[in-house]
Amino acid sequence: MRRPKKERQQLLKQLIEQNPFLTDEELSERYEVSVQTIRLDRLECGIPELRKRLKKVASQTMMGEVKSLHSDEVIGDIIDIALDERALSIFDVTEDHVFQRNGIARGHHLFAQANSLAVAVIDEDLALTTKSTIHFLKPVKVGDRVIARAEVRREQLSEKRAIVDVVSKVEDEEVFTGEFYMYKTTDMKREERE
Repeated sequence: MRRPKKERQQLLKQLIEQNPFLTDEELSERYEVSVQTIRLDRLECGIPELRKRLKKVASQTMMGEVKSLHSDEVIGDIIDIALDERALSIFDVTEDHVFQRNGIARGHHLFAQANSLAVAVIDEDLALTTKSTIHFLKPVKVGDRVIARAEVRREQLSEKRAIVDVVSKVEDEEVFTGEFYMYKTTDMKREERE
C-alpha cells in the first residue's frame, strides 16, 4: 500500500537514522515507489546520498581509533571497528574497479579492501602483512556492494604477531576469504635495533 508523501518522508527519515546503509533501490522497493521518488524525498528531507552517509559514519567510527592507517589509506569505508577484535567495511564496485570487457571486479581491489581492513583492526602504530592465504570464491560485478568482516584470532594474538580472518560477501554470498598474518609494533626504530 502506497503511503502519503508526508508520512513516507517521515518514515524514510526514521528508517535511514536506524540504518544509514540502505540504498535508494532498497528504499524504493520498501515503499513501493520509484527510485526517483526516493531521491526527491531525500532531497526535500535534507538526507544525503548513500556515499555521503557512509563517509559520515566511517569518519565517526574511525576518529581516534585506527592507529595503523590514515583514513585515506583504507580501501572501502570502515563502518564498525573494535581494535584487536573485529572490523567491518563496505566497498561499492564501480566501473573504475572492473575489467572493461566483462564488468568483473579486478581481484586486487577485493584483496586491498580485505588487507587494509586487516591492518586497520590491529591496535598498534605499525601493522604489516607478512603473509596471506586468499581465496576468490565468486566473481564480483559492477554495482555490487562488498561487505568485508575482519576477526582477529584471540588465541593467535601476541605482542608482535596476529592472525586476522577476513570474509567478504555480496548480499549473503561469500565472494572472498583471506587469512592475514600480521606483524605489529609501536616503535619501528626499536625493532630495527633488536
